[in-house]
Amino acid sequence: MAEIVSLQEGIGSLLKNGDTVALEGFTHLIPMSAGHEIIRQRFEELTVVRLTPDLISDQLIGSGCVKKLVFSWGGNPGVGSLHRFRDAVEHGWPHPLEIDEHSHAGLTNRFVAGASGLPFAVMRGYRGTGLDMFTATVAPITCPFTGEELRAVAAINPDLSVIHAQRADRNGNVQLWGITGVQKEAVLAGRKSLVTVEEIVEELDPRPGDVIIPTWLITAVAVSPGGSRPSYAAGYYQRDNDFYIAWDTISRDRETFLSWMKDNVL
Repeated sequence: MAEIVSLQEGIGSLLKNGDTVALEGFTHLIPMSAGHEIIRQRFEELTVVRLTPDLISDQLIGSGCVKKLVFSWGGNPGVGSLHRFRDAVEHGWPHPLEIDEHSHAGLTNRFVAGASGLPFAVMRGYRGTGLDMFTATVAPITCPFTGEELRAVAAINPDLSVIHAQRADRNGNVQLWGITGVQKEAVLAGRKSLVTVEEIVEELDPRPGDVIIPTWLITAVAVSPGGSRPSYAAGYYQRDNDFYIAWDTISRDRETFLSWMKDNVL
């Protein structure tokens, strides 16, 4: 069963330097507070896995926590580039960043393979792209039944998978609804998992289209109200679009970025 812990305890006990950590939530329920706690505890040499790395990835990279980013489409949604991400790739600041870029479908399939206990997933999507020449996580494979040439993508099993959700009950069962990405798959693929939630309730009442992740699949649950801001949590608060716009200016300059992080996160 999932243990109910503080966010500080959850990150501190489940993550270590050099780990692979997935931080999932697709435009919605992004685990921002967990990412900030990783920064506050000054973890280093992490491999971060995330579909659509956005502001939290930018902050982790700029704070020197990330050695490698495994991702699909990185940017500030609706605004433009992630400047700390770009600075790390182009200029090695605060240190060089390795990247392993996939499509949404490719990275999702990697999570699905990891969640299924399989070494790889098979897809048509990368055929003819030449991507297998640039990454060790994509390889050609021939179907044994039809002879068709396909592409295999390596399974991913993070040391720790972190997601944000709306609610959990006191037994550690988690409920989320609204736009979902690969949160369920990330938890299933992870060797350990931490779920931050807006609140803990006595009973999880059904919601249309909800996803329930049972307690026996989760390592720990931490209450973190507002844990997705400036992203949003359906039924709790809206996306702070003004902040996403402001981040473009904050993140462009190294000193401005460091000052903002010191005042708002550290």
